[in-house]
Amino acid sequence: MDYTAKYITPDIKLSCYEDKFFKSDISFDQHMLIWFISGETKIVQAEGTYIFKAGDIFLIPRNQLATIINYPKDGLPHKTVVMHLSEARLRDFYSGISVKPDASLAQKIRHFSKHPLLESCLSSLVPYFEMKDIPENIASLKIKEAISILRTIDSSVDNILANFEEPGKIDLISYMEKNFMFNMPMEKFGYLTGRSLTTFKRDFKKAFNTTPQRWLTQKRLELAHYQFVEKKMKPIDVCYEVGFENLSHFSFAFKTFFGYSPTQLLEQAIRS
Repeated sequence: MDYTAKYITPDIKLSCYEDKFFKSDISFDQHMLIWFISGETKIVQAEGTYIFKAGDIFLIPRNQLATIINYPKDGLPHKTVVMHLSEARLRDFYSGISVKPDASLAQKIRHFSKHPLLESCLSSLVPYFEMKDIPENIASLKIKEAISILRTIDSSVDNILANFEEPGKIDLISYMEKNFMFNMPMEKFGYLTGRSLTTFKRDFKKAFNTTPQRWLTQKRLELAHYQFVEKKMKPIDVCYEVGFENLSHFSFAFKTFFGYSPTQLLEQAIRS
């Protein structure tokens, strides 16, 4: 993978992927505001799939599980300006503002398609990536500007940015049934359901009567089977969207579990 990144500060970077694609299952520890210069990204979440292209701007809330696939497009690399909205900066911003965020509202990705104010703010960062002597306070000023613009164009964004609560203990069965396709460490699943790793494994065994890894593998393979039969998806696309890291491992696991390969099933599904 030919990847480069230039930083103004650790909170603001210019990210560039040159080769065919990059895929990762991620739960961000911070909110991220992203502006596309070129390329394309597919973001798969439990509630749906998003496609973002050049000119798009979107806000990804923290602690949201997602599969992210970055592609070059039209002969251009996948290039983005990424701004991390850390808890420390957000607490500083909201310290003088009286807001009561509603934590019950869904923390979904917010899409701001080519919004001129946000685009102006984020595009103005590009020259700084080539500078050696950057003004000391530029990152702080730009992040405050971005937050102010977000609040101006979307008044409900406070429910995301001003919410500093950590995940509480939630229903394990419904959460795992919704998010099993994301290839996260068990510690992360535990954190996002409000549990230590030990408590997560204990509660999981009680709820599903098996180990997390065995259950996750079976659920992902069953979802893959559905994608082939009902949606006629290609093996490479199914592999990444159901939580496997490479096609050969996925194909081997699929054939071991079902007794036939993904290609055989897909060919049969297309003929029927």
